[in-house]
Amino acid sequence: MCARLEPRLEAGTHIRRQLVYFLAVARTRHFTRAAARAHVAQPSLSKQIRSLEDELGAELFTRVRGNIALTPAGEALLPLAERILSDVDTAKLEVQELAGLRRGRVRVGAPPSLCASLFADVLRRFHETYPGIQLLVQENGSRDLVQALHRGELDLALVIVSPDLVEGPLSHTPILREQLVVASAAGADWPGERKTVALSELRDRSLVMFRSGYDVREVTLRTCQDAGFQPQFAVEGGEMDAVLRFVEAGLGVAIVPSMVLAARPLLRGVPLTGTDMSRTIALAHRTQTAPTNAARAFRDVLVAFVVEAARSGELPAGVEMILA
Repeated sequence: MCARLEPRLEAGTHIRRQLVYFLAVARTRHFTRAAARAHVAQPSLSKQIRSLEDELGAELFTRVRGNIALTPAGEALLPLAERILSDVDTAKLEVQELAGLRRGRVRVGAPPSLCASLFADVLRRFHETYPGIQLLVQENGSRDLVQALHRGELDLALVIVSPDLVEGPLSHTPILREQLVVASAAGADWPGERKTVALSELRDRSLVMFRSGYDVREVTLRTCQDAGFQPQFAVEGGEMDAVLRFVEAGLGVAIVPSMVLAARPLLRGVPLTGTDMSRTIALAHRTQTAPTNAARAFRDVLVAFVVEAARSGELPAGVEMILA
């Protein structure tokens, strides 16, 4: 190796080690547990943390009576350290892909409504096409997935388009538009066999509501408030499966994405009138980092699957392709 490069590589390895140790302490808030997590002796970890603080010219942790907390400087470093280490790992995998040493890895995220429907079929096709590429899937609300993209924890994510997504440092491609419907237990007295439900009729109905972080929750609250009323909750705080099960049990109705009802024979979905309650689903990635070969392959498989499903009429009810 060229002698001029050796100090740079050694310095890069040194900084990476310090950031790994910093994140271990930040996540455990305990030096001994952090050392065990990082597989290093506790005195060595403490020494590296002090060295990092000296290099940055600021303390990263407060140490009062054994309680460890991040200082403002530590809080500022935390997302940067997460992103730097994630990018290093991604770069390593990309080089290994090109060198033929490994097939690669792709980290993808999707909301629960998609994971319970067509996303599973996309994953199956990708795995069949690229069996050597490791698939890591994160199921979460769009807001949480966007944050995971910012932190470099995901390569790609299917998310719901929002002002934060449009204005943030992410690139996104709209793919699908989906209607939101009122879900009720099949055979329930309300809405019975009606074909549509007016938004105003939800004023006096008990709703089953998702936990904070779900875009459907935010859309529902905002739409009802714009219509002049505050929705009543029978129960709130659930994940997608829990919300659907609560509706099946007759606890109330819920506004849900239409595609989640495809495999729920005990539920019925009725479109809303008086408002356009739909959402746009896009594929997003960070603009600062080009997608890896594996991520680009996943995008191609996803797009091909959606196009084929749209042409053959196999998209779930209430879903249409808007891919340009």
